[in-house]
Amino acid sequence: MFTVEQVKVAHSKVKSGADFPAYIKEIKSLGVTHYEAYVTDGHIDYHRGNDYTAKVPAKYDPLIVADTAKNEEFKAELIAHQQGKTDFLTFIKMCSDYGIEKWEICMDKMTCTYYDKAGNEILVEEIPQ
Repeated sequence: MFTVEQVKVAHSKVKSGADFPAYIKEIKSLGVTHYEAYVTDGHIDYHRGNDYTAKVPAKYDPLIVADTAKNEEFKAELIAHQQGKTDFLTFIKMCSDYGIEKWEICMDKMTCTYYDKAGNEILVEEIPQ
């Protein structure tokens, strides 16, 4: 079983969106099957199957997530982040401003799905391998 500390070490290597694929590969090798990252305060729930969850507590003061998603603006800023043009906290603030409540990573499908406050899928992306 993986630990919160192992996941934190892997996450500490992520400096921009450009580092994300290597991070996913590393935590997948630890046994993570999927996880949800919450924009409101940065807490993350990492899962291994249905029987194990490692919870990373809140990382920053709570943000208010906009009630209505701004899909096109979000997608444009996401591309900039993935190109390494913004750091993680800038990305998080942008998500809250544009109505993104969380994202979910699925290791089997190698996808990242972004959701609004109502639970609607805003964007599903394939994670480069």
